[in-house]
Amino acid sequence: MSTLTAPRTEGGASTGLRPSITQVAMAVFFVILLVGSVTTDGFYTVSNAKAIFNSAAIVGIIAVGTTAIVLGGQLFCLSIGTTVAIGAMSFLYSLRFGLLPAIVLTLVLGALVLGAQGFLVGRFGANPIIVTIGAGALQEGAVTWWSGGVSVYPPSDGPDISFLASPLLGIPFPVYVFVVVTIIGELVLRRTVFGRQLVLMGESPRAARAAALPVARITVLAFACAGITAAIAGVLLGAFNQSGTLTTTGTLTYDSIAAVLVGGTAVLGGRGSVVRSAAGALVLAALSDMLLLRGYSTPVQLLALGVIVSAVILLNHLRTKARDAR
Repeated sequence: MSTLTAPRTEGGASTGLRPSITQVAMAVFFVILLVGSVTTDGFYTVSNAKAIFNSAAIVGIIAVGTTAIVLGGQLFCLSIGTTVAIGAMSFLYSLRFGLLPAIVLTLVLGALVLGAQGFLVGRFGANPIIVTIGAGALQEGAVTWWSGGVSVYPPSDGPDISFLASPLLGIPFPVYVFVVVTIIGELVLRRTVFGRQLVLMGESPRAARAAALPVARITVLAFACAGITAAIAGVLLGAFNQSGTLTTTGTLTYDSIAAVLVGGTAVLGGRGSVVRSAAGALVLAALSDMLLLRGYSTPVQLLALGVIVSAVILLNHLRTKARDAR
């Protein structure tokens, strides 16, 4: 009987004197804070810190689920932003049944939508990029037909959902959700059989199959986890906007993937952690905030984000090649 080895999910010790990806990411984060505090008016203030965490919260929540997909060696889910939008619309529509049923129905819907994509990828070996692009188009078509292409609003006599978007003890509520989701995700990854199997599958699909791991089931669960976090983000966005439409999510798909990669999760799977992805979301939020305070336009912010992501991918690739060469 094969045994599972402990996954390399921590950013702890590295070989020799080389810094780990986690150390590099955190160094970048603190450099951004230092440069921002010294050169940007209003950056290093309590109110701006809250704004950064609030900005990172939604992306970070999505990134937690995206981490599971990437760690399992399934590249990326390019339909996750659409799932967030559908989650917001589903939540607002379902409020007519009550707050708790609306949340539960939305979470179940997210898990089913992405879990089905995971089934195609894990059971039939379909390309995850192609599957998720197609699934995103199907979701958009189905929701547009259902909603008639108009925004969904909460019922006038529905429950009060303002607390989901309001500060609690001075901190935006989504930040608390972000922290809780990150802790749960890290515990699942480190302390459960599913988490260990997921990392092993990402490290070596051939070894995972040789060890008789249920690859299809693991893949479905990874995608379902991503669907749940996308649904959570949808609930929070729906509560904040008080409306839901397919156009409200913007660049969330790309942002969540960028957070995972900046956090140091290997593109081909097997190495990374949820906490590192959360740190990646904070790095990107801090960078965007600093550029915004400096008056740079959205295209410039996207350009800077692209440069950082490209550099991290290159560094990750070089470190992987060096490790494999040893």
